[in-house]
Amino acid sequence: MSFPPFSCGLPFTGRQAGNKLKWLLASGEIRQLLNGVYVAVETPDTLELRASAAALVIPAGAVACGETAAWLHGIDTTALGPSTVRVQWTREATEVVELCGLRVISPIATGVELAMQLPRPFALSAVDALLRSGKADRWAIRAASAEHEGRPGIRQASEILQYADRRAESPGESWLRLRLIDAGFGQPQLQFRVKGPSRDYRIDAAYPTPIDDRRLGLEYDSDLWHTRDRDQARDETRRTELAALGWHIIPVRRTDLWGSYPALELAVGAFLCIWPSLPRRW
Repeated sequence: MSFPPFSCGLPFTGRQAGNKLKWLLASGEIRQLLNGVYVAVETPDTLELRASAAALVIPAGAVACGETAAWLHGIDTTALGPSTVRVQWTREATEVVELCGLRVISPIATGVELAMQLPRPFALSAVDALLRSGKADRWAIRAASAEHEGRPGIRQASEILQYADRRAESPGESWLRLRLIDAGFGQPQLQFRVKGPSRDYRIDAAYPTPIDDRRLGLEYDSDLWHTRDRDQARDETRRTELAALGWHIIPVRRTDLWGSYPALELAVGAFLCIWPSLPRRW
């Protein structure tokens, strides 16, 4: 393959690019796919592209695993913005599938590894996303995790697989749920439906047991869909309507979930009349 392969929409390694790599990155002509693998910015992100990129850095006969396998299965493992996917592979996998000619551990085995290896909030959001994709079932992942008894990370995996839920529709909703559970408020009900006089509503995380005739709901407002003025006006109207139906809604942004101050736990605890478990675990 003659350089520059990016002109043909093919992935290539930094070694293939040589001393042109820094210039290509600085000029914005290429983007990083995997650690050490790049492609032209306009190249569509497809399974074929990802598999050919991984094949450049995974040895012949090896099996993609961990974060690399998650990436190939279409599962985001950080969801906090652009990040470099680590290259992970093994020669000891037993549950293997083939994706575009590349050997990859199965979605079920990937779920176990993510639950064991990733930091807790990312482990939950990644496993939630895997379940939501329909590529793996929670009970099948839990059964497969039994084979890892005694290995580092299996205690965390057991906890994550207990909480994992395909109804979480975004990483932020997964992180919010984990914060609520860690604080001792118990599992909220997800995608809770509220019937109104003219329309139905759906609340991301709800504690529907009435307290002084009011119920608590929490909604994760992503940066993508809830920052423009018209988005915020729509959200305010919706929450006013829910308030008329007896719901107190706490909107949660990404900045509310990451940081040391437990404002979220204190607000929820004040409504539920429960002192939260502090300090926060993450």
